[in-house]
Amino acid sequence: MNLKDLAVISGFPGVQHIVATRNNGVMAKDIDTGKVRFAPARKHQISPLESISVFTADSDAVELGKVFQTMLDKLEELPLPSVKASSDELRKYFLEVLPNHDQSLVHISDIKKIIRWFLFLNERGFLTAPDPDDNAGESESPEAEE
Repeated sequence: MNLKDLAVISGFPGVQHIVATRNNGVMAKDIDTGKVRFAPARKHQISPLESISVFTADSDAVELGKVFQTMLDKLEELPLPSVKASSDELRKYFLEVLPNHDQSLVHISDIKKIIRWFLFLNERGFLTAPDPDDNAGESESPEAEE
């Protein structure tokens, strides 16, 4: 699973593909429309997905890519709850995905964001099960470059 060059940018819908960086911001391509826009760092908060982690009780944190992989692996036996589900249902789901997450630091709003991002990327083919012949499993991503 390759989250490289994917970011969440405040004021932009969904997850964006970073096509270029500048010293004062990034050029971001909308995954759905292909439209490229400049996101100045002074106006927007830019959060690369590969740098996002989830706090755990027994260690520092777990990378978002590993959380997404667990969600993908358990998708058949553990269906995703709606982001409008009750807080108890969302917490119960996330306890199945990441049993050791720090419940005092990982809020329900964080769980909703993770589910939204997962749905967004999975529907667009960015999250694929790793191919046993391919170590990184990145060749199936629509944005993979070789």
